[in-house]
Amino acid sequence: MKISEILNYVNTFEKNHFLRNVEQIISEKPKNHKKIEKILNQIDGQIKNADNLSVESVFTLVEEEYKDCIIKEFASTTSQLDILIDILIRDGNSLMSREWLLKLYEKEMRKITSKSKAIKVSIESDNGDLRTRDYRLYRDCVETAFNNDKLHNRDNKVTADEQSILTTLINGLDLSHEEVKLINYSVVPLKKLEIDELINYLVKVGIIMYSKKHHQIYVPDEVVIALRSIRGREVSDKVFRRVLKQLKDSQINLIAKKHNIDRNLDTSQKIKEIINEGTGFTKVMLYGIHREETSKTEKKAVLTDLIEKKLRIEDHIKGASLEDKFENLIAYFNEKDQEENISTSVHGYEKLLIDLHSEVKGFAKLIRSAFELQDNIELTAKVLLMHNLKPIDILYTLENDQIKDFCAKKGVSIRGNEIQNILKQYKDTQNLFLENYINISNRDLNELKANNLEIKEADLGAQYEALTKLIFQKMGLKVDEPLRKKINTAKDQIDILLRLDDEELIIVECKTKKDRKFNSYSSASRQVKSYKDLVGKCGFKVSKTFIVAPSFSDDFINECGLDYELNLSLITSKALIDIYNAFLESDLKEFPYKILFRDVLIDSERVVKSILK
Repeated sequence: MKISEILNYVNTFEKNHFLRNVEQIISEKPKNHKKIEKILNQIDGQIKNADNLSVESVFTLVEEEYKDCIIKEFASTTSQLDILIDILIRDGNSLMSREWLLKLYEKEMRKITSKSKAIKVSIESDNGDLRTRDYRLYRDCVETAFNNDKLHNRDNKVTADEQSILTTLINGLDLSHEEVKLINYSVVPLKKLEIDELINYLVKVGIIMYSKKHHQIYVPDEVVIALRSIRGREVSDKVFRRVLKQLKDSQINLIAKKHNIDRNLDTSQKIKEIINEGTGFTKVMLYGIHREETSKTEKKAVLTDLIEKKLRIEDHIKGASLEDKFENLIAYFNEKDQEENISTSVHGYEKLLIDLHSEVKGFAKLIRSAFELQDNIELTAKVLLMHNLKPIDILYTLENDQIKDFCAKKGVSIRGNEIQNILKQYKDTQNLFLENYINISNRDLNELKANNLEIKEADLGAQYEALTKLIFQKMGLKVDEPLRKKINTAKDQIDILLRLDDEELIIVECKTKKDRKFNSYSSASRQVKSYKDLVGKCGFKVSKTFIVAPSFSDDFINECGLDYELNLSLITSKALIDIYNAFLESDLKEFPYKILFRDVLIDSERVVKSILK
């Protein structure tokens, strides 16, 4: 979830620490301070009084300074920040309960304790292995850094200067984050902390926001990206897994050998261990999967084959050199990962999940295990999207045989990219919803069920609004969602804003009605007037306001025609869908919206004739 979304779920007290940390960075004149001042000057200059989208924008501008603040926290050897961050940056863990964090923390503590003992025994065995020698060298340096404070009668700790030297050594010995963590905790005493102490610490540092009422932990997507960068994770774990699954067993074994991973494990377990190691994506893919004598030309050929034939990425990944091409591949993955587009509708995602549950044995258990999801949460499209898990992430979790079997059962083509073929098949749901636009506006559940659309009555209004928004977008009009969220208040919630230029807007209000006739003009006009005043206060001009509904009573239409102040027009659901379908048939790239400015009740026949002439 984005920062702006999470701020809606927590109260003023619960967001204070996060905002204070951002405020502290702003006070120290960060690199982008002029851009930040421009945003804050639109209010009273205080981040605490900024709207949610403005807070999100400001955080993006101070991300580098934020990372510096977190890095300084690593100087504390007792905070266990490395353990906590490694838990929080895993896919699916950005939203969890207090109890689930405790469970994951305890699990991590047991693993570290066990593996630290094993690595200590390996170091002390002196078996002549070069990797053991590297471990011993690093451990000796950590011991010196941690224990030399005794000479000066101070508490044991690793200072920032000592840590910078250790970091240089880590890079020189090519140690993974997991190897570093295990060796560190074979020297530094590992004490289990109380869950409330951990949460309070993470809140204070500005990594999480915590709802005490619901015992819910929120880690914003933007913070997760920053934390991954700090930990050297160039791509998300789900992307890393997707790539590793395309490699040969011999390549996986080369990586396992280099990082002391048991080669007797099966391939999927080795892949899981490689990801948990925290090894850099670039190091693994450019060096870890190749033998020392492999030339750069050969490496580039392997990379090209991976991109085009195994991952089947249709976009052209440029790059004259091996390094440039791989850097562009990382940028491609991160751009796709951060896109809000999920390649299908939410309903299509839901239908896909239902089919996967029924056709793939142990599907729920597989997904919960892959993404460490709580046992008590539903694996619905809405919930998974809140955890930033899209349909493509779920599909790539399955084994190739499971994907092929699913395609066979559902009649999906296996020519080309099977996963893309699955997504295309489930994408048609959007058109099915549009075909039932009038039934949704009429709140006709029986007709919707007859057309194989399962939707709750409580969701009909939101679905109608989303489809209306989609129609305007497909007609080439600019739906300004960020501006709508910025302008809206808790009291006044505009449904749709269409941006005409820098200053002019169209307001669209959506109304569903079971009896089909919308007739409450007094309440609708007060609502529209309130929206118009709200937009005006924000420095914008409302050129036109539309109400879209199943139909309108004669009294409603007459009163609307007499009200010259609101400049209000009415569009029935049928009129809008007819206009939309006519636009699709036309050669127009953008709908000539001014044609809707003439009537009180839009005459769809006249509009259709006009755009098809």
